[in-house]
Amino acid sequence: MLFNKVLIANRGEIAVRIIHACRTLGISTVTVYSTADKDAVHTMMGDEAYEIGPPSPLESYLCIEKIIEVAKKSGADAIHPGYGFLAENPNFASACAANKIAFIGPSAEAILLMGNKVESRKKMVSVGVPLIPGMKDEGKSLAEFVKAADEAGYPVLIKAAAGGGGKGMRVVNEPADLETAVEGAKREAKSAFGDDTVYLEKYIVDPRHIEFQVMADSHGNVVHVFERECSIQRRHQKIVEETPSTAVTDELRIEMGKAAVEVTKAADYVGAGTIEFLLDKSGKFYFLEMNTRIQVEHPVTEEVTGVDLVAEQIRIASGYELSDHFKNLTQRGHSIECRIYAEDASNNFMPSIGKILLYREPTGPGVRVDSGVRQGSEVGIDYDPIMAKLVVWGEDRETACARMIKALKEYKILGLRHSVKYLSDIIAHPKFVSGETYTDFIERNFSDWDDGASELLETAVGAAAIAGANYRPAGNQSGAGDASVFDPWRETGNWQIGESVK
Repeated sequence: MLFNKVLIANRGEIAVRIIHACRTLGISTVTVYSTADKDAVHTMMGDEAYEIGPPSPLESYLCIEKIIEVAKKSGADAIHPGYGFLAENPNFASACAANKIAFIGPSAEAILLMGNKVESRKKMVSVGVPLIPGMKDEGKSLAEFVKAADEAGYPVLIKAAAGGGGKGMRVVNEPADLETAVEGAKREAKSAFGDDTVYLEKYIVDPRHIEFQVMADSHGNVVHVFERECSIQRRHQKIVEETPSTAVTDELRIEMGKAAVEVTKAADYVGAGTIEFLLDKSGKFYFLEMNTRIQVEHPVTEEVTGVDLVAEQIRIASGYELSDHFKNLTQRGHSIECRIYAEDASNNFMPSIGKILLYREPTGPGVRVDSGVRQGSEVGIDYDPIMAKLVVWGEDRETACARMIKALKEYKILGLRHSVKYLSDIIAHPKFVSGETYTDFIERNFSDWDDGASELLETAVGAAAIAGANYRPAGNQSGAGDASVFDPWRETGNWQIGESVK
């Protein structure tokens, strides 16, 4: 039996995405929000909404006790963590279980195992999944790092055992730089994750980042849902994803998919997850890590398979077996996703903050926008600067690229800096068009990128946007900050604000 009410322990576009899946399944939703998100889109869309604290994530979205309290108070029988925040926190999964609230994700044990890169590497050795040459355990002394580096051969990569996002990561090209890199990686890992454990592996030059979506139920059924290419990255963070990969042949897809399923089974995993691999130029692939949650880039898989992965997550957590359509899955056409960030790509991707004065999403055949903002939204400094995801589908890659460029040109956001023009230039770049997408694509081709926008033009357009935002038709005297002007959810359903949790 499906859940009656799901609490969404997240914000922004992923919270909105989960709400849509719940509505499809006929499940009521509870949203939580910090004081900074009182008028946010996800807050307005929930059937109930509860304040959980100030903007600081540690006092709101990362506070397990407050979220569990809201779940109990609202009568939610399940919690969906989305991605980020508490999504891969084994303590959160354990707290849900202890309070008899279903966690829409894997067990705490699976999260703990696959969340530690050292321990997960050990597990992969036991099931014969290819690993990047390097340490099989954490490095405890400089001598161990020196020995491992000599055996693997330079360049090598120092990596944090916990966490991700490029934190605690250092590329070392020469022996003389090894000690400094190890010490720096340990400090950064300690600061970011509270754990200074690092290890060393061979640095693969010019790889592709290929990941496989996996789904597993509690009845022993495990499948992969094909690959996604995620090689276009800035500072180890993905910004463009697509499927199918131009580098994956039918034979390689079968081989990598089989390995992804083996990894999932070895972790005794239940739910939606992603197995990440590096693919070198010779066609060899290596296990990188497993993400024990729904991925930001899951929409491209949905577009080429027709599967609602978030709805399937919820069904699996409710105790159902995998849906029948997983038995004969095929890839149809090509899909590309661009992450729309509030950041200045010409200034080292510095986050941009402020009010969105004008917001117009592109439309048309094969165009999808998963958004967490609207016109009038405030983008602050407390959270990841992702605003939305623009996803296109085409019958082939050429069509998908053309649709993405068209959609990006139609995407209008005024009031702060954003990545739309940058992404358009990436998709139009000859190397991207030809499928030459390696993880150093940005460094090689966009290191000196400039959007060319003049300050005068931006000022003029911004002033026009402000004038337009303040305009109200006759009979409408609502102020610019009135959520009812921009948000239809107050006018439909039984939306209500719940009690605050301080």
